[in-house]
Amino acid sequence: MDSWALRSGSHRMSPNFECIYLRPTNGRAEDQVRRNHSTQYFSFPDFPWPRLRKEAPGKYESYVDLVPGEWTTVKIEVRGLQSRLYAHGAEQPCLVVNDLKLGETKGTVALWIGPGTEAHFSNLRISP
Repeated sequence: MDSWALRSGSHRMSPNFECIYLRPTNGRAEDQVRRNHSTQYFSFPDFPWPRLRKEAPGKYESYVDLVPGEWTTVKIEVRGLQSRLYAHGAEQPCLVVNDLKLGETKGTVALWIGPGTEAHFSNLRISP
């Protein structure tokens, strides 16, 4: 399992979406910079991750302890322009985004994995 994400928006219905992305293979890497890229936020098409990383290094990425092939409990809260990612039942978020690039919108939620990646999802709940 290389990477997976929960994203809001729908690629079929709209070319714009926001994504919180997890990279399990980075979670316990020996390189600290790579660890710091364990999770990240981006907004497509105007704010892809390379742009955000260049213009605001570290602001939209964070470390989270991830292990490839193991279950990771994830909770994402979105309120207005803010998003919080919680992992492993933690009380504090591991990623905080205070300026969601699409603004205050409504839309769909999608589960997405990168090409060549295997991922499994269970107990998905979406609530207002």
